[in-house]
Amino acid sequence: MTMTIGRRIGALSLALMLGSATAALAQRDARDDESAITDPRVQHRTYTMKDTGETLPYALFVPTSYDGTTPYPLMVSLHGAGRQYDWLMGYAGFLDRAERDGYIVVTPLGYTRRGGYGYRGNERQDELAETDVMNVFRLVTKELNIDANRIYLWGHSMGGAGTYYIASRYPDVWAGLAAAAGGGMSASYVDEDAIRHIPFLVLHGSADETVPVERSRASVARMKELGMEHLYVEIAGGDHSLFISQSTEVVGMLFDFFNIVAKTH
Repeated sequence: MTMTIGRRIGALSLALMLGSATAALAQRDARDDESAITDPRVQHRTYTMKDTGETLPYALFVPTSYDGTTPYPLMVSLHGAGRQYDWLMGYAGFLDRAERDGYIVVTPLGYTRRGGYGYRGNERQDELAETDVMNVFRLVTKELNIDANRIYLWGHSMGGAGTYYIASRYPDVWAGLAAAAGGGMSASYVDEDAIRHIPFLVLHGSADETVPVERSRASVARMKELGMEHLYVEIAGGDHSLFISQSTEVVGMLFDFFNIVAKTH
């Protein structure tokens, strides 16, 4: 990343100044395939996982401006523990910003609603959770005209931890990362050398009673030590969930950040 991006992140930081779940893994059941969003702009899809023969859901949003002739940025979004696979698409103003800024968005399940995307360990179900994310990613990049220099990964709570982990496993894919109230650089599932080149946005509420804000503060401190391009936004009085899910302003920070970072090689 160039110094130009660093300066732009610094400028954005000034402009914006104003989780890891621990639930036990469960086997798949009917609730894992439930959706939450009825917005007609969201496509609810399924595919067959070759590893197990199971049919798994995912959700896709494609801006109305997309016609296949121009590469579009892609945002892979990872939900929190217990939430439906399309949950993040219901965050305040999320689809409106994706439409306005021209983002294709995909939300994989992660095999189950509490699967952890692979960061919890090396059991079979952990492997399947990670595989599901990357299967869906490959389906979308094969079908649609995606800008390889503008592929982003982010998540909330469990999805935040999943972001650190998935990025560590596939570091050459992502142009930018973001974690809201989840995960951290010091976690055993993070390869800091692998992801230190990727610009990272960290969001957290100061009054989070589920994932202590100190975890993100420590993660950001480590990013500084590593010389990572990063932006930390701590929302005063913010809780674990509503600080972003019900805030168009905080959702906008996510898009504002991804709008200014891209691969340069």
